[in-house]
Amino acid sequence: MSDSLPLLLRAARGEAVERPPVWMMRQAGRYMKIYRDLRDRYPSFRERSENPDLSYEISMQPFRAFKPDGVILFSDILTPLPGMGIDFDIIESKGPQIGEPIRTIDQVNALRPLLPGESMPFVGEVLGRLRESVGNEAAVLGFVGAPWTLAAYVVEGKSSKNYAVIKAMAFREPELLHKLLDHFAESIASYLRYQIDSGAQVVQMFDSWAGQLSPADYDVFAAPYQKKVVDLVKQTHPDTPFILYISGSAGVIERMAQTGVDIISLDWTVDMAEACARLPEHIGVQGNVDPGLLFGTPQAIEARIDDCVRKARGRRHILNLGHGILPGTPEENGAAFFTAGKSVMDRVGALA
Repeated sequence: MSDSLPLLLRAARGEAVERPPVWMMRQAGRYMKIYRDLRDRYPSFRERSENPDLSYEISMQPFRAFKPDGVILFSDILTPLPGMGIDFDIIESKGPQIGEPIRTIDQVNALRPLLPGESMPFVGEVLGRLRESVGNEAAVLGFVGAPWTLAAYVVEGKSSKNYAVIKAMAFREPELLHKLLDHFAESIASYLRYQIDSGAQVVQMFDSWAGQLSPADYDVFAAPYQKKVVDLVKQTHPDTPFILYISGSAGVIERMAQTGVDIISLDWTVDMAEACARLPEHIGVQGNVDPGLLFGTPQAIEARIDDCVRKARGRRHILNLGHGILPGTPEENGAAFFTAGKSVMDRVGALA
């Protein structure tokens, strides 16, 4: 029966639910002491995310502590890169570092098609174990980085403040960039299919840096490749809810809705009611509490959650932050977010 399925899965599908499901982006790690202790023992991020025992343990830590309605795979958007022939590392306090940035057509032509079952079997193992562990108490979420954001990392070679290198490529050598983006779209679609086949019930695509594009350039370099990923996944897995998140997306919300995704994950820079008014009614929303609120009082967190839920009334809504939970967030305030989220209907009344 449908009502025996996880709340988040039912909500994401557009079914009537008793309350908005709640989880947090980046809920595994950073702010939890149990994670920081594990990180001290295993300082390599790639080991933590690619060792299935460690990835599973980190994914389960917030579930055991807070019982969120979604459990997301502990991984990184760059994890599939080695399977395509691109080496990377993630350095504490410095972020991602690409061994040899992609700058030439020869490098793009040398990229391998992604075969996730061969290059990332640990991802499938962790997703399967998560499904077995949480049952119907929570939905298991998979995720990927979108083609533009992956390209931004591999072309820049690291995080960037102004994205000058990839924008130079976009405006000087657009054919080169389009070929790279298309390769990523094909590969990411394969990766998402693998995640769903392995146990992911809902998937989210992060185009973290698409907010750095003007709307006109979003239409050229981001949206078509987001849509290609969505279309390819929907061909084989039409019933798996698909969420799209862009940081700094207020200027392109309507465009995001045209990519074929089921749910738009909103950051906190747009008012929830205004965002809902700008989106077609069949599109769900996720978000969008400012993660900075979690440095405030439990009362402030509760009030903002209530406001968010009221403004999303009548829309399929997954309660979440507008970005990932911030390092240094008091752990008890993470707990307060979940407590307030799960009890929100007691304060704001029925959703109907």
